[in-house]
Amino acid sequence: MQIGDRIRQLRERENISQSALAEALGATRAAVNAWEMGISNPSMQSLVELSGYFRVSVDHLLGLEDADRISLAGLTAEEKALVLQMIRHFESEHKQ
Repeated sequence: MQIGDRIRQLRERENISQSALAEALGATRAAVNAWEMGISNPSMQSLVELSGYFRVSVDHLLGLEDADRISLAGLTAEEKALVLQMIRHFESEHKQ
């Protein structure tokens, strides 16, 4: 999977438009479209911003790792506990 495919997949998973993503990153819709189409690649700064926005690693965006990961940086202890509780719930549901 190419970087543009990963960006599109993450954007669609979040149910946001190219315009909304562009606005959040301070980029243009045309730039986001070009990334997704494989016409151009995001700059290093844009990769870092995409990583933070989608809470995935830059390695994930670049296709160097396939495992989905989320960053808990910036979350309170209570929010982290809720995320862990949700993960455990889905893991137990998946095993059944």
